[in-house]
Amino acid sequence: MPKKKPNNRKSNSSKSGQVRFEFRKGHQSQPRERGLTEEFAKSNEDIDTQRSQRVSGKGELTRRRTIKGNTTNPQGKDAFDSLQLDTLDSCVLGRVLRVHGLESIVQLDSGSILRCAVRRVLKNLSTDQRHVVVTGDRVRVETQGTDQGWIVRIESRQSELARTSRQRRHVIAANIDQLLIVTSAAEPSIKPNLIDRLLATAEQNNLPATIVINKCDLIRPAVLQPLIGSYAQLGYRVLSLSAAKGWGVEALAKSLVGHNTVVIGQSGVGKSSLLNRMVPGLVQRVQEVSQDNQKGKHTTTTAEWFSIDHQSAVIDTPGVRQFQLWDIIPAELTGLFRDIRPFASHCRYPDCSHQHENDCAVKDAVADGLLDPRRYDSYSQILDAPAFADDETIDLSQGMD
Repeated sequence: MPKKKPNNRKSNSSKSGQVRFEFRKGHQSQPRERGLTEEFAKSNEDIDTQRSQRVSGKGELTRRRTIKGNTTNPQGKDAFDSLQLDTLDSCVLGRVLRVHGLESIVQLDSGSILRCAVRRVLKNLSTDQRHVVVTGDRVRVETQGTDQGWIVRIESRQSELARTSRQRRHVIAANIDQLLIVTSAAEPSIKPNLIDRLLATAEQNNLPATIVINKCDLIRPAVLQPLIGSYAQLGYRVLSLSAAKGWGVEALAKSLVGHNTVVIGQSGVGKSSLLNRMVPGLVQRVQEVSQDNQKGKHTTTTAEWFSIDHQSAVIDTPGVRQFQLWDIIPAELTGLFRDIRPFASHCRYPDCSHQHENDCAVKDAVADGLLDPRRYDSYSQILDAPAFADDETIDLSQGMD
């Protein structure tokens, strides 16, 4: 599990309402000319060093620049919400529906949909994010014609779902208030450790989470009861349903009302099939699970925001096969497991990792049957597993009729 990343962006506010921001390396539009020293040596020209201009850290070639910003909170979450631009008065608010490479599809509050590029000052800010703009962002757009525009500002995010990808923060969706973790009873097999990782991320971001087990028509329901019971005892809502048969879909649809819900899970579990049944008029593309390895195929390629009504929306996301936690150090992980947290405070050592120490209350709870061994193993796997590790599956095919 990765260690907590330091914030490499530096900014200093001034009395005049300006902020010093750090830009990424190589942000300049024009590269420095090379070979100037060699050319000067060949020219045999004398230069008055007293009258010549000094090389300073100002201008387009520097990695720091002073621009107008919010001096009350210059160290904002991503600095995007701190930027103040002269053109904001002529901009309109909108919501990012999806992102395709350098182009973002934005729906304005008026209902119009624009294809937008991101202003250079936003793209060049030094940040730990993989992408500057993500699905769900509230943005200010400078319109260009009837169907195009420039994203000139990203409003402060109320919440986000993020994971680690290539040592950077991959924000999957922003401005959400509910997490729907979709898995399947079979084809592909269920991954409890992936569920535990997503639950830990939900706890980290104070997001209510619901676990949905799809394709329950492929197994005997009794096979799922131990797993459902373990999560239900922790206070998580667990729904068993079948998108193919329509079982339980209506109850799930009711839970979406009044919320911005992000739907996430491994490939092939039926996320898009569920959304097609719950959202009127939605026709998301679906595919069958591979018969060679029983793994889902990546049908959904980018996160996409779908409005149900004025107060409800769902975000469909590409399937994930592993979910590496972001910005969580080992010492914090214990507090994100609801069942481990009560025992951790009784350990002999305050910095106990609950793996090899003596007088560990967590290990004693496992031995006494007070803590689910599978959840403890999942906790240990998250601590030890490398970033590329695939999550362990549980095969319930023996429960098929």
